[in-house]
Amino acid sequence: MATTGLDVFDTTVQKTNEWLHELMGELGWQDQHRAYAALRATLHALRDRLTVDEVAQLGAQLPMLVRGFYYEGWDPSRTPLRERHREQFLTHVRQELRGDPAPDVEAIVRAVFAVLGRRVTRGEVEDVRHLLPAEIRDLWP
Repeated sequence: MATTGLDVFDTTVQKTNEWLHELMGELGWQDQHRAYAALRATLHALRDRLTVDEVAQLGAQLPMLVRGFYYEGWDPSRTPLRERHREQFLTHVRQELRGDPAPDVEAIVRAVFAVLGRRVTRGEVEDVRHLLPAEIRDLWP
């Protein structure tokens, strides 16, 4: 692994790669770029559905590099979105994956949520789940 000379940067690259490889394993993928796009799209859809306080609390538990793309493009004045139905949430993810020719969006969301469930504290996962409508909450493993 190439090093940057700064431990904090090397550590976040390593942790982000661990997250991506774990997601690739969940989905049976070999493509790290595709895993990145899936993680980013799902995190954006989740972030846009949460309150500002909860966005910050979840973000605090993400590796620094993941946190960067989690917040990328976020406009707190436009959140939380009032997506109440599973299909609205999945459409949000699908729109960010427009470069993927045939994504199984529900499988992607379930896989990202599974990774989050293992990498983020149980209490934070419960806080996030509590804010989601039942149809979206049911996507968590």
